[in-house]
Amino acid sequence: LPAWQDSQLFIKDLHFDGVPMRIYLPREPSASKRRGVVFIHGGCGIFGSIRSYERICRYIARKSDSVVVSVGYHLAPEYRYPAQTLECLSATVHFLKTADTYGVDPARIIVCGDSVGGTFATSVCQKLGHRTDIPKIRAQVLIYPFLQALNFNLPSHQKNAAVAFLSRERTVHFILKYLNKDCSLKEPILAGSHVPESINLKYRKWINPDLIPDEFKLGYKPPLPTLFLPQVHEEVQELFEPQVSPLLAEDAVVCGLPDTCIVTCEHDVLRDDGLLYKKRLEDNNVHVTWHHVQKGFH
Repeated sequence: LPAWQDSQLFIKDLHFDGVPMRIYLPREPSASKRRGVVFIHGGCGIFGSIRSYERICRYIARKSDSVVVSVGYHLAPEYRYPAQTLECLSATVHFLKTADTYGVDPARIIVCGDSVGGTFATSVCQKLGHRTDIPKIRAQVLIYPFLQALNFNLPSHQKNAAVAFLSRERTVHFILKYLNKDCSLKEPILAGSHVPESINLKYRKWINPDLIPDEFKLGYKPPLPTLFLPQVHEEVQELFEPQVSPLLAEDAVVCGLPDTCIVTCEHDVLRDDGLLYKKRLEDNNVHVTWHHVQKGFH
């Protein structure tokens, strides 16, 4: 669909390295180069579009007087994983290299995303953190991001298991759809049967209910031990890759990340992903601003 008209913005459809983009440029002349925002939409990697995030991107461009580029990555399952992350990465690199063309200061570009868009934004920043051939990303804004697929029994998963729109069960269903896997694997993954004890032990320092602040654990009950199923583990190897579970990235990667803003919502199964990543970033001396929406939903 074509872009809406806006009296304050020039809106154009472009392609960055073959990736569909929509750019929002403030009409008002600027005495200096503007800030830039790479916006990556949510939708579990299987739905959502540039068009469905039109109002949000126009709002960001107007209110922050920034040039916003919205990434129209191609959706799964027609475009197989990891095409989505790679397209977001390619589009971001292109914008960093060509920022001057759009009147943008390449030193003041942020990457922003919501839900799986936050996952892709996280992955992009992790992949670019130590590159020296392009400008550094100034900051990342992660709006209730999905960040790990090892443990679906954290306090927020229990508390919000049946919350409207994104229930605990639908979360895993959408992940399997995105990865083009058999959805019958949902139940053993919800139980944690896809994770061998060696991996649980390795990542317990980063993914653990004990790391969640006490005020977010009211009513939490540790799950009963579950039986590991090797055949399920073999089917879902992608869940253990940092592109899907950015919380599993090593400290050498995390310490190179830019300033970060994390938004979490109380009534959201993914709340604790954001809380755990906040702690990881802070432990690696990354500056974090955290906004928690007490009455917010995913």
